[in-house]
Amino acid sequence: MNYLAHLYLSGESEKILVGNFIGDYVKGNKFQNYTTSIAKGILLHRKIDSYTDSHELQKEARSFFRADFGLYSGIVVDLIYDHFLAKNWNQYSAIHLQVFARYVHAVLLSNFRILPRRVQGFLPFLIQNKRLLSYASVEGIIQSIDLMGRHSSLPAKAEQVKAVLLRNYAELETNFAAFFNELIVFVMEQEEAVQIKKPDLTTGL
Repeated sequence: MNYLAHLYLSGESEKILVGNFIGDYVKGNKFQNYTTSIAKGILLHRKIDSYTDSHELQKEARSFFRADFGLYSGIVVDLIYDHFLAKNWNQYSAIHLQVFARYVHAVLLSNFRILPRRVQGFLPFLIQNKRLLSYASVEGIIQSIDLMGRHSSLPAKAEQVKAVLLRNYAELETNFAAFFNELIVFVMEQEEAVQIKKPDLTTGL
């Protein structure tokens, strides 16, 4: 999963959120250098990634992008999943996405000194460009994929992603919804400190 999903799946714990956000940048047993709650977040991040990578629905979604991205198709799907989460945010949270993003920014900035250097390097850009909010639009997520293609090992094929996404949009959105609901259950079973309360769409609460 990508940034927005990991942040959402941290529940209401600020320290677990910090750990979940930096999980990709803390390798091996270096999680032991952090407080217990942040370490829980780092380990939760690893569990989420392991569950996601082995899930049949995620494998199904990868098949749409495998021709262009091969082994990197999972990274593309993670980003596409963040798009669908942002687009349908009100189905998963009673807090507006803009409010949630401001909360996340405040938490990460208040813990800035303990973030890995690579995270310290890109966090100001993520905040300034409202990256989490941008995921809600197709153009926003494609822009993120384009940036990754220019600054990482991800193949620079953002336009191909856009074409595949738009051609298979409804199927991929259905795939995400089925997968993410299962992932929420998995996370709450793994970590008792994480409680994720989805809004009751029948009452609006």
